[in-house]
Amino acid sequence: MIVTRLDDAQLRTHVNELAALLVDTVDSGASVGFLAPLDHAEAAAWWTGRADAVAAGQFAVWAAHDGPRVIGTVSLAFTGQPNGGHRAELVKLMVHRDARGRGLGSRLLATAEEAAVAAEITLLHLDTETDSAAEHLYRSAGWTRAGVIPDYAADPAGTLRPTTLYYKHVGGGTPTG
Repeated sequence: MIVTRLDDAQLRTHVNELAALLVDTVDSGASVGFLAPLDHAEAAAWWTGRADAVAAGQFAVWAAHDGPRVIGTVSLAFTGQPNGGHRAELVKLMVHRDARGRGLGSRLLATAEEAAVAAEITLLHLDTETDSAAEHLYRSAGWTRAGVIPDYAADPAGTLRPTTLYYKHVGGGTPTG
């Protein structure tokens, strides 16, 4: 299995595999911004909509391949705010249900963290569904829980669920508060 960073042309080339991964992630119950059942065309449109941001350097996408199949992904969203060039949001960390339990989530998370350091990002943040399996991954990787927002987003079944906010200082970033 290899993990590669996708440029905008590569993202467009792999949009169907990325869409299939997004559909699988939603169908398996993960709350990543979509309701089930997620239509493949809607998932493909979401990924296609990220290509311009990738080209502009505002969004970075990594894909994990097992042969020709995309089995995992993670992205970083860079802020466009003048006062936020030191931070990025970790988004859409997804592993196909057939590939879970083999350390791929940890590998993708580490890949994004290392890339953030290389880009001189010192603070990463994310949100994830409270009490989800993802919370264990983030805690075990040294992320700090900042708090919980009740009724933040609907899970794939449409039920409002709380989200937990996490952050992590990377690359020797010094906390100020």
